[in-house]
Amino acid sequence: MRVPASGGEVGGAVKRHAAHWARRGLTVLAVIVVAFAGVTGGTLLAGRVTADVGPLTVRFQLSPSTDGGSQISVPPLGSLFLDTHSGPARLTASLDALDQQRAQALIGAPDGLAAAGASAPDDIRDALIRLGLRTVAASVLGTMLLAALTFRSTRRTAWAGTLALAITGGALGAAALTVRPGAIAEPRYEGLLVNAPTLIGDARRISDDYTRYADQLQRLVGNVGKLYSTMSDLPVYEASPDTTRVLHVSDLHLNPAAWPVIRTVVEQFDIDLVIDTGDITDWGSEPETAYVSMIRQLKVPYVYVRGNHDSARTAAAVAGQPNAVVLDDTITDVAGICIAGIGDPRFTPDKQESDAGPWAEGATSPAAAGQRLADTVRAAGSAVDIALVHDPASAEPLAGTVPLVLAGHTHQRDVRMLPAPEGEPATRLAVQGSSGGAGLRGLEHEEPTPLAMSVLYFGPDHRLEAYDDIRVGGTGLAQVSLDRRVLDAAPPPEAAGAGAGDVPAQPVSPAGPPHR
Repeated sequence: MRVPASGGEVGGAVKRHAAHWARRGLTVLAVIVVAFAGVTGGTLLAGRVTADVGPLTVRFQLSPSTDGGSQISVPPLGSLFLDTHSGPARLTASLDALDQQRAQALIGAPDGLAAAGASAPDDIRDALIRLGLRTVAASVLGTMLLAALTFRSTRRTAWAGTLALAITGGALGAAALTVRPGAIAEPRYEGLLVNAPTLIGDARRISDDYTRYADQLQRLVGNVGKLYSTMSDLPVYEASPDTTRVLHVSDLHLNPAAWPVIRTVVEQFDIDLVIDTGDITDWGSEPETAYVSMIRQLKVPYVYVRGNHDSARTAAAVAGQPNAVVLDDTITDVAGICIAGIGDPRFTPDKQESDAGPWAEGATSPAAAGQRLADTVRAAGSAVDIALVHDPASAEPLAGTVPLVLAGHTHQRDVRMLPAPEGEPATRLAVQGSSGGAGLRGLEHEEPTPLAMSVLYFGPDHRLEAYDDIRVGGTGLAQVSLDRRVLDAAPPPEAAGAGAGDVPAQPVSPAGPPHR
């Protein structure tokens, strides 16, 4: 006969039952916590792959996130964020390196760039598949190892691994199902790249314009050669055997089309010396230093001062070219011409004029830099023929110390006399336009910025006798024109105003109407 349980026994059974379910609940909670910890740790530690995308080495990485999206890191310029998908996983792509050999091979091949563009999506897709598989494997293995150390139970370790697989697979599946292809057209920029929309504008239109520009480049360079033969027929200025020809360029801003034009002018005009008044790059970053390697191909001396878009790294890269001289509050003699120069005291690739580079050493403004160079010229005790600055604002303190100051920065050609102190000789300021057509900025407007450069003719006494202003179309055009000015005797000290002492210009345009 069954004896009814007493009230105490019933209460004990209830308590034991409740304790049993509490332990099970805690165990389930512990398995969930271990699974999430294993997924997070495994993803952070091993959820990454490195792949070659064209000439670039790109590191892809997944990380836990509540809002998803993709981040593209471009060191040292910054990053851009794309709202490509919803959470809980974020994709980060970092551009680690550029293989110069692969890049040169692509550029050298007739269809290299097109082939690289066609293969890039496949390279990225393969990398993302490997990244997904690696992340799943790392998450599951990491979770099972952590569960084995925590529970010392095969069953609980298996449950934790299964849960980790579900969590990782679910996160990747959710990301894949919420992909928004249109997000690539709406990036959010961070770091220096925050200025990219302002500097570049409509990327698709710029690409189309630059393609037209590349198509016209051969005709454009050929027109420079025609320009020389036409110019030589003008009985305006006849250079003597002792004439020194100097090519003044400025503000190339990474435009690769500038180098063939400069090289053609150097060869056709028999240039003895090239002077660059800065902003040869846009951001002063390490990848941009490869651009200055074209200097050595000119095979004539190249004298350079740093612009506000050029970093100390840029100046070092220029100085590394066998035919280049970098001036920074220093004086040198090149091709018989005595030249003084100073770099821009600011480093403002993001156009923040208040920022100053670490090399400023007290010269925190363009005017202060000009005064510093003027003091150096006076202390030299010998005549200086040309002073080089980047910003025309640095030229005013040099009035009366040198006969000629060359500058850039404004992207607008301007020649004028500086008001010199009483009794001091006159000083001419020649501001160059952009020899790179303002880089990609030149593609933002309906009328592209032309490539501008000048040939300066110095007589045996090292004084400027004449100059040719050359304008090479605009991006997408192939027109070449030249304005020649011949200088009369040196104007009196009080002379001022644009073109003082100049014979009226003789314009030449042998290339005919522009080609669009």
